[in-house]
Amino acid sequence: MKPTRNLAADQRRRKLITILWTGLLATVTITLIYKEMTAVLYILATLGVTALLVVVGLSDLTPSDNTSGDTASNDSAAIGSGITSTFGSK
Repeated sequence: MKPTRNLAADQRRRKLITILWTGLLATVTITLIYKEMTAVLYILATLGVTALLVVVGLSDLTPSDNTSGDTASNDSAAIGSGITSTFGSK
């Protein structure tokens, strides 16, 4: 019989993995600072920033709730400021 997982157990497991990764990276960083290996720290920092920029560059930042396909009719700024929309009124 295979045990079933619930949402709380999955979230707990992911949180534990995140904490372990953070602890490991903190330990490596503190060790490199203690041993004065700044060249390695610079290389790791550069690789980390590069990876972050690649992830952001490849991410899809378009809104997914727009089903009509017409992005020009977004009146969120007018709605937020209380101005009545004049888009499309001819």
